[in-house]
Amino acid sequence: MTVVPPESNQRCCTHKDFIRLFLEAEKDLLRYVMVLIPNVADARDVVQEAAVALWDKIDRYDPEKPFAPWACRFALNEAKMFLRKKSRQKRLADEVVDLLEIERMENSERLDARKHFLKECLKVLPQKNAKLVNDYYFNELTVEELGKHFERSVEAVYKTLQRVRHALHSCIENKLQLEAKL
Repeated sequence: MTVVPPESNQRCCTHKDFIRLFLEAEKDLLRYVMVLIPNVADARDVVQEAAVALWDKIDRYDPEKPFAPWACRFALNEAKMFLRKKSRQKRLADEVVDLLEIERMENSERLDARKHFLKECLKVLPQKNAKLVNDYYFNELTVEELGKHFERSVEAVYKTLQRVRHALHSCIENKLQLEAKL
């Protein structure tokens, strides 16, 4: 595949020429990028992105000049974009953590009350349902294992869990409403 530049002097490379040039420069590009991005996996990703950008702009390459310095400019641009993106992600992650902590603090009393009422509601469940909930949520048994243990189909176990969750939810909401009236 030959890339034909829009210019009349036909400075271009074949696909094979580009691969050869890139492979010769790849280690230098990786070392160059790793100065900015010390994580090898991230640096390799940046070099791959630079390769794509290089291929897109290969018609602008002057074969009379060394390929590696030209390619390093692309790698630098890709590294800068990577660092900007990573910085935004870190800021977003920090913001999300802060928001979650604020949410937790604002709702801690309500969540504590719900947890307290859940314990009370679990105590009033029929023993078989309480065992099912305990085995599923606390002992982490699979629905298949529960089906064998309780001699029920998987669908029946799912349906029972759904009914028990609904009953627990209703029990907790009723207790919260009663408490709010006091």
